[in-house]
Amino acid sequence: MGSDTAPCCEVEGSILAAREFGVAILLVGKEELLRKEIKRHSTRRLTIEVVHASETIAMDASAARSVRQKRDSSIRVAVRLVREGRAQGFISAGNTGAVMATAKIVLGTLPSVERPGLAALFPTSNGSVAVMIDVGANVDCKPEQLRQFAVMGETYSRLMLNVSKPRVGLLSIGVEESKGNELTREAHRLLRHLPLNFVGNVEGRDLYNGNADVIVCDGFIGNVALKISEGMVEALRHLLKDALSSTIASKVGYVLSRQAYADFSKRVDYSEYGGAPLLGVKGICIICHGSSNSNAIKNAIRVAGEFAAGGINEKIDADLRMLSHATGAKRRGHAAPSSGHTLS
Repeated sequence: MGSDTAPCCEVEGSILAAREFGVAILLVGKEELLRKEIKRHSTRRLTIEVVHASETIAMDASAARSVRQKRDSSIRVAVRLVREGRAQGFISAGNTGAVMATAKIVLGTLPSVERPGLAALFPTSNGSVAVMIDVGANVDCKPEQLRQFAVMGETYSRLMLNVSKPRVGLLSIGVEESKGNELTREAHRLLRHLPLNFVGNVEGRDLYNGNADVIVCDGFIGNVALKISEGMVEALRHLLKDALSSTIASKVGYVLSRQAYADFSKRVDYSEYGGAPLLGVKGICIICHGSSNSNAIKNAIRVAGEFAAGGINEKIDADLRMLSHATGAKRRGHAAPSSGHTLS
């Protein structure tokens, strides 16, 4: 019930996912509206169930107030389905703050996680995909939380994106270890002692050049970077389209340029990545953009299915527990794992 065109894209995207991936779907929201939208599509042999929720949370609503007062909102009911085991994952294109707050309250965090982190995917110039964490779940962070984000992001990159040895970078204002504020300097000290492929500080330009597979930052900086990137991509689309239109001199050139533009658009299209996973909560939570279309919803469902099949939460918790044990052993004077150690 949350996107700009709700519930049209949610229903259509869910039907596409059920048909393509063979998954069962629970659509949560106002039953009458959902059933009316479902009737516009063919759902033969698809497992799609409607779960009624009498309330919705608007995009501009206060997240804290809505979570407390709207106990029968579609967000709250859907997250409760995950907690009760009726669903493996929860996907929403609604109020991001409300989704994150509800997930933390209703699902709780993994035992080894202080705060969950919101991860976003960025296409790079070398064809890979970089993970940035956190992009908005935590405005103020402590160094230890950035350390946990690094582990969660590395696990996600390795297991979900099939990067064999993800390069982990810390977002700062310079590559030198001494650069940055107190948070980044202390976080750098923690990260360099982790059994990860830590490449040190990275700068904003490294989001897109492929020099790092996982980029760690606090949610304030991450959200600013994410919003700038969204605006930049949209501007580039328009500039490129205008440039191609004004320079096409032949029919062959027109066809080739149109194909090049289509390829570019697909590479930077957020809907191909589905949504941003909230890593560190007990359950699967995928947060989609408010302007998501049916393709974005479909791919978010795909990501949630892959997340569940891969047991990502269990592996994140195991990796963090192992690192906590190693840190504790080091403090007690016992041998800690070497920097070549591989996480689960």
